[in-house]
Amino acid sequence: MFILNPQSGTPIYRQLIEQVRRMTASGQLAAGAALPSVRELAVAHSVNPMTISKAYTLLEAEGVLERQRGKQMTVAAQSHVQAPRLQRLRQLDGQIDHLVLAARQLELNQEDLLRAIRKKWSDEK
Repeated sequence: MFILNPQSGTPIYRQLIEQVRRMTASGQLAAGAALPSVRELAVAHSVNPMTISKAYTLLEAEGVLERQRGKQMTVAAQSHVQAPRLQRLRQLDGQIDHLVLAARQLELNQEDLLRAIRKKWSDEK
């Protein structure tokens, strides 16, 4: 469900937060959908359970997730509507900025970058 990369340079809890935000914004995680338990996710990705707990707690504080005593963390009811396309695209702004900067520093042109993105997109499907 989630892809967590310890070598990415982005803290694991931030990776999880961003993925949950994107998946709720796109409707992939519907309102009421249960997330894996802290322990399950920590074991599956070999990370400290406190890391997962921190992400879930911050998402709960934002109103993205809801905690019900004795049950799994779920997507909040307000998250039931897919966010507008423009709003979902804005969630990529920071990553696009980094990607464009890296491409420029590597002296790659726009076509090279777009070709690499298209290849990666088709490889992932």
